[in-house]
Parts: sequence; structure tokens; C-alpha cells
Amino acid sequence: MLARHWVARISILTLAHVAGTVPIVSVMAMAPVIQSDLGLSVTEVGLLVSGYYFAQTIGAVPAGGLVDRIGVGRALLTSHVLLIAGALTFSQAESFSGAVTATVVMGFGYSIVNPSTATGILTWFSARRRATAMGVKQTGVPIGGVLAAANGALVTLFSWQSIFVAVACLIFVNGLLCLLLVEPLHRGARPGIAATIRQMLQVGRITNIRVLFFANIPWNMGQTNFYAYLTIFMREAAGASQPVAGLVLGLAQLSSALGRIGWGVVSDTLFRGARKWIIVGLCGVSAVLMLGMAAVEPGIGLWLGVVLAFGLGITIASYPTLAQTLAVESVEPGQSGAALGYSLVGTSIGGVVGPPIFGAVVDYTGDFADGWITTAIFVALGTAMVALMVRERQRVAR
Repeated sequence: MLARHWVARISILTLAHVAGTVPIVSVMAMAPVIQSDLGLSVTEVGLLVSGYYFAQTIGAVPAGGLVDRIGVGRALLTSHVLLIAGALTFSQAESFSGAVTATVVMGFGYSIVNPSTATGILTWFSARRRATAMGVKQTGVPIGGVLAAANGALVTLFSWQSIFVAVACLIFVNGLLCLLLVEPLHRGARPGIAATIRQMLQVGRITNIRVLFFANIPWNMGQTNFYAYLTIFMREAAGASQPVAGLVLGLAQLSSALGRIGWGVVSDTLFRGARKWIIVGLCGVSAVLMLGMAAVEPGIGLWLGVVLAFGLGITIASYPTLAQTLAVESVEPGQSGAALGYSLVGTSIGGVVGPPIFGAVVDYTGDFADGWITTAIFVALGTAMVALMVRERQRVAR
């Protein structure tokens, strides 16, 4: 491995999340324009995001095993190839079917990013600083989101097709950096396929992993619905312009970046490594904020929407850092990829079912408020599940 310093390693891991996030958030940021050009309904816009998470659902567990088998660097290279293919495919989409095919390919690419970077953190950082390191690399998600949110304004100057070609080029450049994380494969350290499958089955029997699997479904319904419909919601419910709606999405991504670092530091220091109750607090507060979205309307209500978007960014869009840390700390180091893969299957399912449920509710009632209320109920149920059933392991320094 050429990247031996911890700064270089965590920088590359962070940039991998940036590369993985930009394509799908660009779809969300430019959703009003794409919706108009392709003639999509609100439900179909949600299904574009569902396709992305459907691929992650299928790919999450195999991706975790892949990382444990071939290493962090090679797995990240694989993910970048798929992300480039997805962005280029979307640039050529002329209908819903072409667009959703592209987001599915993007989803397969990103399904490899999470277990790869989490395994890197678990391997290269001690338990004393693990949540902070996890939070730093997870800032790649909102940083990528901020960059992609800018596309919500750029689409008024350039076609969304051209923007996706540019996105593919940037991902290619970032993929070259991942070469620095490639390590030689040692035959003795490489688990066989049968051993990998047995390891995944063993991880699935751990109570915390199972509970996080089920809780991640409604939690990611909340996060995905928030991001998927924020720009359309701000335009239709709050009367914002396309550039302003894109800026609000960028603000939410920025607050998420602050939260992902901040909550990791708080967990490592003030809470001495405890993760559970911070996660419960974040998701519980987010359910209340979603109920507040029902009050957003044109005029002064636009500013309420801005405040709530910031609050949801620092809560429901910030919880993944600690949830992923809790998952990998619930197993032995050699099982981290498989453990994160299992828990992320729940995350992916939430991303699959959340947007179409939200879209169907809005299409049926004609009111975005009903979509937010429905989402808040689901998030609250997942929060109660973790509060009652998850037990944290005693922290042992590594």
C-alpha cells in the first residue's frame, strides 16, 4: 500500500464517499428539471431513488464479503467502475426505464463503498478514535451532497445530461487515488468462498446486527425521503425557485457534514465510546422535525422549511456514522465487512420502500404534509426498537 500515513488513508476513504454520493444526489438536486424533461410522476421520481437502494439491498451482503476477501483498495476500484457506468448511463436516459437502470448501476457501485471504508477505519484506527474517524470519512457523503446540490443551480445553465458526463469524469479521477490503498493479496490471508459464507451466516445471528437491520429500514426511509423530495417539496410547497431549492439541499448536506463529525467526537469523548443513546436521540428528534415539515408553506413558511432542513440534516442525515460504528463494534474485526453488509441491507430496503410510499401518499392525498407525517411515524418506530433491544458491547481498545 502506497498510502501509509493515516491522513492519506482517511482522505481517500472520505473522497470515495464523495464520489459515491455525487451521482444520486445530483438526481435529487435536479429532480424538478429531470421530472419535467422525462415526464415523470412524483412516485416515479421516488422510484429512481428506490432503484438505487434496491441495488444496494442486493449488493450489501456480497459487497461486505467482497471487501473481506479482496481488500479495501481493490473493492473501492470496483465500486468506482460501477459508479462511472451509472453516471454515463443516466446521461443517455430518455425515459423512466433508462433513468432507473442507471440509478440501479449507481446503487451497486455504492453498495461496495460503505463496507470498504468501514473496514478500513476498523483496521487502521484504534477503538479510542474510531467513531471520530468514522465520522470524518462519512463527511464524504454530505460533501458530495453539497457538490451535487450545486448541480441544482447549474442545471439552469447546462443540460443535466452534460452534468452527468462531467460527474463520470470526476469519479474516474478519484478512482485513480484508490490505487494507493491496494495491498498485495496473501494467499494465506484470503478466506475461501465457503468460509466467507459461513462468516456472513454467523454475523446474521448476532442480536445487535439483526436489530440494526430492522431499525435501519425506517431510519433510512426518513433520510431517503428527506433528500429525495426536498427540492420538489421546497418548490411546490414553499414556492422556492430551482436555485433556492438546490441551495436548501446543499444546506442540509452541510449540516449533515457537521453532524457526522460532531456526533462522532461527542460519542468518543463525552459519552466515552457509547453510541446507542446518541443514535436514539438523533432519530427521535428527527421524527418531531418531520412533523414540523407539514407546516411549511409559501412566504414566511419558506424560512421554516430552511430551518427544518438544517435540523434534519444534523439529525436523520447524521445518524449513519454512529449506526455503522455500532454495527462493526458488535463483531470481531474479521467480520466487520459482513456485519456492516448485513446492517446496510436494512438501510437499502428503507431506501427502496421509502420514496414510493411517500410519493404514493402525496399522489393520493395531494398534500406533502401527509408524506412527512407518515415518514415520521416509521422513524419513531425504528427508534423505539433500538432503545429497547440493542445492547452495546464493552469497549476494548485495539
